[in-house]
Amino acid sequence: MTSNGVAEIANRLRDAIGRVVVGNRDGIGLLLCALLARRHILLEDVPGTGKTTLVKSLARAAGTSFARLQCTPDLLPGDVTGFNAYDPQTGAFRFRPGPVFHQLLLVDELNRASPKTQAALLECMEEGQVTVDGVSRSLPRPFCVLATQNPVEYEGTFPLPEAQLDRFGLRLHLGYPDAATERALVDRFIAADPLEELTPVCTAADLCGAQDACRTVHVSAEVRDYAVRLCAATRQQPEVLLGASPRATLTVVALSQARAILAGRPFVLPDDVKAVALAALAHRIILTPAARWRDQTSAQVVGRVLRGLSVPAAGRA
Repeated sequence: MTSNGVAEIANRLRDAIGRVVVGNRDGIGLLLCALLARRHILLEDVPGTGKTTLVKSLARAAGTSFARLQCTPDLLPGDVTGFNAYDPQTGAFRFRPGPVFHQLLLVDELNRASPKTQAALLECMEEGQVTVDGVSRSLPRPFCVLATQNPVEYEGTFPLPEAQLDRFGLRLHLGYPDAATERALVDRFIAADPLEELTPVCTAADLCGAQDACRTVHVSAEVRDYAVRLCAATRQQPEVLLGASPRATLTVVALSQARAILAGRPFVLPDDVKAVALAALAHRIILTPAARWRDQTSAQVVGRVLRGLSVPAAGRA
């Protein structure tokens, strides 16, 4: 698939989602970048800002299989991955697949699940497979986990460990709409739910082809070095306890490739790296207690690092 073909698919998806989700075009663009880069997405925002609607719109427009998992403290790992159940008709155990055996999985309020259940997603997200009772089963392609969490309600929640956060390619904040956007939202939903009328604009096979095409986007040595220097610099800041991992570097490059191909370019520019850096890195950075006490944020650290790095001149070579 050519870069123009990928851009066409992405534009169709963006337009389809835009018929349901009002505004937030930049957030939708980053969401599509993560999907094409085979990265998982963490949607973190207060209730009622459209996180679930956004994911449902993406699944319906993309023509993928979809499952929603509502997390609660009593949710078990087997409720996520599936389990072996005894079949009295055959006298044998039969595997009953869990919701992870869908191409797009919405994990609602992930931080309400216990650490044991959260850990059930680690193998799925990193290796694209599930191991139950010693038997490994591959998950379908494409496979993407889109998890939500509420950042302002902590009662009955379990904070996501660093290993879990590091497996999310990026973190998105939708935020409150402005007055004009909120009025347009009311106008759109007042008579009917536009999600019910949404039809697929591509197939799962199209998405797999687009994902494969993203891997062929050229990344020059200078741009690769820029991504490496960016992530390494986060580990050298005095207010940072834990900086971006090598997995984060790979993610920044992959997201940059996706952003370039969405723009119809067969090569990555430094601007692509800068555009995805905040969403890809801020949730991976852990600040020192002293920095948190001074109300500093990981986003501020990423911004300062970006401003302090020298930028290569081009990305074609």
